[in-house]
Amino acid sequence: MTTYRQITVGESGRILLKRARWCDSFGSKLRGFTFHRRLASDDGLVLVEKRDSRAATAIHMLFVFFDLGVIWVNDAGQVVDKVLAKPWRLSYVPAAPARYVVEGHPRLLEEVAVGDQIQFGE
Repeated sequence: MTTYRQITVGESGRILLKRARWCDSFGSKLRGFTFHRRLASDDGLVLVEKRDSRAATAIHMLFVFFDLGVIWVNDAGQVVDKVLAKPWRLSYVPAAPARYVVEGHPRLLEEVAVGDQIQFGE
């Protein structure tokens, strides 16, 4: 069963993504956006790890055919890094340990800054 979460920024509760796919299983994290041909402006997913880590939250862009806005968030809900991920790149590793990797349209990068607080609703 696919689970979705709303992602909001800061105390204001401004919506970053209305419905992001929650990926906490090995298979859902492995699949991510690989082999997708298009990305809508409201598409997004959250790759979830058990704890903060740089290695576990590193991503690849093999078989991803479009740019992604990628935001790394630690267990405390703080944005620790962000990057415009390009197709077919071998690796992107966050600058600091993170627990969550938010992937979506590149516009996401304009809407958050390192240090912002992120909340994952139900």
